[in-house]
Amino acid sequence: MTNRVWPFVISFLIVAAAALWMLYDGRDLICPCGTIKLWHADPGSPESSQHVADWYTLSHVIHGFLFYAFLWLVARRLPLAWRFAIATAIEAAWEVFENSEIIIERYRAVTISVDYNGDSILNSVADIVAMWIGFALARVLPVWASVALVIGFEVLAAIVIRDGLLLNIIMLVYPIDQILEWQAGLAQVQP
Repeated sequence: MTNRVWPFVISFLIVAAAALWMLYDGRDLICPCGTIKLWHADPGSPESSQHVADWYTLSHVIHGFLFYAFLWLVARRLPLAWRFAIATAIEAAWEVFENSEIIIERYRAVTISVDYNGDSILNSVADIVAMWIGFALARVLPVWASVALVIGFEVLAAIVIRDGLLLNIIMLVYPIDQILEWQAGLAQVQP
């Protein structure tokens, strides 16, 4: 096997290890409903984060853009394939951490996701693949197009589901009641 193949082999092994860890930790392999959908549009349903893709998939594509930019800044001399492997490790670590009881309980406590049960393993692996897509797009698109896509995805998610990567981070780190009310559809328009 050539040296250029190893980072990709390692990336796939990282994904497999994350999936095995989540299986060991009690995560469902697929949606408990017993079906597999390519797209699930209702972020408030129990099937959210259980299928291949949903509105939160956009956040994982954004992760790919952000990881590409960050690794270009701090490790630009490292071959691209190794930066890809590092991005995969970061995303897989987040998927494992995001599906730990401490983070699931945090989501339930400070966001509108009071019934959140974590991701299925299928959804977590698909989220890592979504990050790969964002990473690959960041590699080939001009910077302005990457920035436009990130902003566009965030605006689209905010309009459609009243959530997104930035809002998710804010609500996990420093919950704001007004955002919570707006996300729940209770915000009042002030004159």
